[in-house]
Parts: sequence; structure tokens; C-alpha cells
Amino acid sequence: MSNTLTIGLPSGSLLDATIDLFAKAGWPISGAKRSYRPQVDDPELEVRLLRAQEISRYVEGGFLDCGITGTDWIAENDSQVESLAQLAYSKVSSRPTRWVLVVPEDSPIRTVRDLAGKRVATEAVGLARRFFEKHGVPVDVEFSWGATEVKVPELVDAIVDITETGSSLRANKLRIVETLLESFPAFIANRAAAADPWKRAKMDTLVLLLKGALAARDLVGLKMNLPAASLKNLLETLPSLRNPTVSPLAQETWVAVETVIDEKTVREIIPKLKLLGAEGIIEYPLNKVIY
Repeated sequence: MSNTLTIGLPSGSLLDATIDLFAKAGWPISGAKRSYRPQVDDPELEVRLLRAQEISRYVEGGFLDCGITGTDWIAENDSQVESLAQLAYSKVSSRPTRWVLVVPEDSPIRTVRDLAGKRVATEAVGLARRFFEKHGVPVDVEFSWGATEVKVPELVDAIVDITETGSSLRANKLRIVETLLESFPAFIANRAAAADPWKRAKMDTLVLLLKGALAARDLVGLKMNLPAASLKNLLETLPSLRNPTVSPLAQETWVAVETVIDEKTVREIIPKLKLLGAEGIIEYPLNKVIY
């Protein structure tokens, strides 16, 4: 095996979020909108853009050393791969995507059993069939090539579709009957590649820094100068400032305080810091937080 790692990244709806995550982790990728083989400024890394539905199969077959794809597609393909990490991000938020059983709002169908003998359309045929088999409900599951939500009720009785916020389903006047599966992207590896020391070390580095970029997503750094006499009051008043770094300044009656906090609390904390006598307050973004 060569000292080059080939990784498959999902094209389509996850592309922008994935490219942004890699940039924050330290691997800026260019040309992703134009090429199946975008460029990355790391000679040890080769990137391939593929549909998320396909990546686990190519990783299992050894055409890719590793890849990022949803746990739903790993399950759908029944791929025999090694999962190194779950990465909690999606197209527009940090929430998981969900595969849901959906019917029209005015449908008489209320439970899974009400679909016995009915027709269901979905892109995830394997997931859907195993779901109905588990519940002992005989249904006709057919593959959908897309725009699945427009097929009920004229063409099928229900659909199994993927959603993140549910807004598209609501816009099409559809109702969720049950959730089949929640899915986050996962960093997966071909088992032979994962057994190679060099490739495994490279993958572990990627995972470490990708997880660090995700951990920093909702955090900011905050630093300030503060009268030393106010430090105790600061820590008692602002429990959000957990384990800050406190350093003496040249002026002995002052200290420098630096910490990491949730970005959403900054607007509440900064006025309180001013009341405690803090000066030179600086807020700065974070790319990575490694725990």
C-alpha cells in the first residue's frame, strides 16, 4: 500500500457542509463544484466526490480507502466496513437526518399496520423492507428515483423519505407516521486499509481534526483584562467561564483572562464583564477544539 490515502466525500446536499468542515479541520478543498477529483493541498490525500448512496460500497470493495457517508446508506447497502467516528453535522444544522414513513395529511392511515397490502415508494428499499418485515406488515416496496413526496396519494399509498427539518414534508401536506432511522455522517474505512499502519494513522489524524472542527462549531474564544480584585466575583457571577486561563499582567493589580464559551451566551456575558471592570474584551472565532 502506498503513502496516499484515497477518501470519498459525498456530493449533493452534503457537499457544501463537508467542504466547509474539511477547511476548518485544515484541509481546504478546491474545484469541488467542477470535478469528480477536486484538489486538496495535501500530497498524501486524494479526494473523490461520489453520491453518498455509493460511498460505503466503494469503501468496502477497496476502491476507496475511506469515506464519509450517512449511517443510513451503510445500513441500506449492508456494507462491511469499519466505522471510525460519527460526525454530527448535516446539510443545514447539527441535527441528524431521519428516514420517516409518510402519508398525506388527510390519509386514514395512522399506524404501520394500516399499510398492510399497500404500496410504498422509497429510495432506501432495503431499509424500508427490513422495517416492514420487522413489524410483520406485508407491503409492496418500490424504488423511487426522486421527487418521492409527489407520488402520494396518486401513485402510492405512502412513502419512506429522508428529512432534516420536515419543512418540505409540511409544504407538500404530508404527515409523518413513524421514524425508521436517524442518521449522521460516519467516517468509515476499508478494513484492509484500516489495518495498514500508515493509512490508519492518517485516517486517525483526519478524524481527530474533523471532530475538533465540529466541537468548535458553536464556540468562540473570549479574552480580556480584569482587575485582580474582581476575579473571584467574575468566576462566581459567570459560571459559563469554566476553567479560564488566568495570567498576571505587568501591572500587578490586573490579570488577563482567556476562555472558550458558547457563542450564544456572548451577548449576555459581555455587558456583565464590563460591569465587573473588564477592559480590552476580544471575541474571536475558533476552527478547532480538541478535547
